[in-house]
Amino acid sequence: MSLSYRAVDWNPQKRTYDIIVGSFIIGALAVYIGVSLIVSPNTTAETLIIRGTALTAVLLVHVILCIGPLARLDSRLLPLLYNRRHLGVMMFGLALVHAVFSTVQFHALGDANPLLSILTAYQRDYRLFDNGVPNLAHFPFEPLGLAALAILFVMAATSHDFWLRNLGPAFWKALHLGVYVAYALIIGHVALGVIQSERSVVYPALVFIGFATVAGLHIAAATKERRTDRRHRAEEKDGFVATCSANEVIEGRAKVVLVEGTRVAVWRHQGQLFATSNTCRHQGGPLGEGRIIDGCITCPWHGWNYQPEDGCSPPPFKEVIETYELKVLAGSIWLKTEANPIGTRSAGSAEESWQ
Repeated sequence: MSLSYRAVDWNPQKRTYDIIVGSFIIGALAVYIGVSLIVSPNTTAETLIIRGTALTAVLLVHVILCIGPLARLDSRLLPLLYNRRHLGVMMFGLALVHAVFSTVQFHALGDANPLLSILTAYQRDYRLFDNGVPNLAHFPFEPLGLAALAILFVMAATSHDFWLRNLGPAFWKALHLGVYVAYALIIGHVALGVIQSERSVVYPALVFIGFATVAGLHIAAATKERRTDRRHRAEEKDGFVATCSANEVIEGRAKVVLVEGTRVAVWRHQGQLFATSNTCRHQGGPLGEGRIIDGCITCPWHGWNYQPEDGCSPPPFKEVIETYELKVLAGSIWLKTEANPIGTRSAGSAEESWQ
């Protein structure tokens, strides 16, 4: 959404984003095809398309999964989240091209239905066990890719805000966390496929480096958040808990603190302090990593707006986030542990004496 709380349309930023990503995809495919033809001039066009789209799609899924934790570790990278769904749809497109060409080349010329052949070919053509020992070189990797593609299709098909509104933010978010299941299937698909078709250690090494990077960034981001949560645990007084210093909250920005296990964003607006939920009603975006623009809290993910005084979206929209009562004592901000009733208006709090 824009600052006026309208759905984001094809604005210049979105076009620029897509042009850059599209250029990257075309460039990556061109480089792969060029290098492959130099190394192996007799490689067929079908093989170049199958491998090129696979390599580019795998690279994109790693980029997609790294954006979230990177933005948590460094807020300057938050703009990358703005159109992350576009990356997902493009990645699905590459995976679909890879799947179609692979199916046609390896399964469409037999008597069996191509999709059925993908699921049953290993029963008749390969030895899954050698003397009772699993043989990874013959393990069925194509069904893993098919399952991953099905998950990616569901995510791409429901990526539009129409589905977000109708499915509800919680269910929609849970559905799109399926990207991690798809990622596990993709890693298995690629790793087993490499074992069966390659002898070089380069590809296994790249798969390991990609997985280690994604896992490492997620662990680093989670560790940072846990460390922050521990710092924010404080004593309780008359239903309020001490959180942070008022000096830590700068004008137009927020300081995210922990209150009874819930993250709350403390804002400074026109010299007054306000506290709201840190979770956007759109996709659960981290409001505290955004800023106040034209008097409204603006989510850094897609620009949804809320008024800091009452948590309400500006008319005619009706989304509301929770607000919290706060007091300032000797420069420290104390927050009430329970949220205010929805829509409660606050005049804000400045430095005051509180006994």
